[in-house]
Amino acid sequence: MRVILVPVADRPECAIALKAAFDLGKRVGASVSGCHIRPHRHPEVSLSMAFADAVWRKKSTKTASKHARTLYEQVAEQNGYDFIRRARVTPGAMWSERVGSPGIVLSIVGPVSDLIVVSRPAKRGGVADMFMNAALIESRCPVLILPKNGRKTLGTNVCIAWNQSSEAAKAVKAALPLLERAEKVTIVSCGAEDHIGPKSAQLAAYLAHWGIRSERVKTRGRDVEAELLASYKEAGADLLIAGAYSRNRWREKIFGGMTEYLIRKARMPVLMWHQ
Repeated sequence: MRVILVPVADRPECAIALKAAFDLGKRVGASVSGCHIRPHRHPEVSLSMAFADAVWRKKSTKTASKHARTLYEQVAEQNGYDFIRRARVTPGAMWSERVGSPGIVLSIVGPVSDLIVVSRPAKRGGVADMFMNAALIESRCPVLILPKNGRKTLGTNVCIAWNQSSEAAKAVKAALPLLERAEKVTIVSCGAEDHIGPKSAQLAAYLAHWGIRSERVKTRGRDVEAELLASYKEAGADLLIAGAYSRNRWREKIFGGMTEYLIRKARMPVLMWHQ
């Protein structure tokens, strides 16, 4: 993991996301790239009428980029990061500003990042919600969604929600740098493992090749959300790794079930990857 991307605005939830990103960056030796995205004054240029309307309604729009950069610089300095203009092997703090919609911009910068960090939106339909949706759907990059109030520790005790899917497998592989540094890893499978795909025992064996010891927990699968939450709490975890919806579903349908619960209702940090 070399590049952690954070969409930045001068908002409390962005401060939480930045702090988590720099904390993780120091642990895994990654640069942190702060990116402020603003719409063009003309919505047809930004290609997002909703984003342009939501942002330009705010009186602080003209100074938003300046305030966002100030926040980014403050958090970077607090974490001892040097500012860099060009990519390098050693970690640094990078800043950029782009004009467009969250979906378009994150579809460009997401694939050349290793992780995107965002905070869980307080409400649907707002600007923060647009960024989270764009990160999950358009970036083709793992996304770490943080609770509104943040967490003191992150990635020390990791829980994996395993359902034998390729989405879950990709999320686990993306999180290997964190899993290697975790003090405890718990694999939770809810219900019978009768789908096509690796079973939890096979995942545990794969992690062992990386020197990662893990424990396995199996539940009945009658109430997956409740059982997963109970297992997470019992393990004392501070990060959940899970697969998101598959690419071939309609947008109206993907925000349902377990994905909907994890991105909207769960009060835990969740690392997901939409395939």
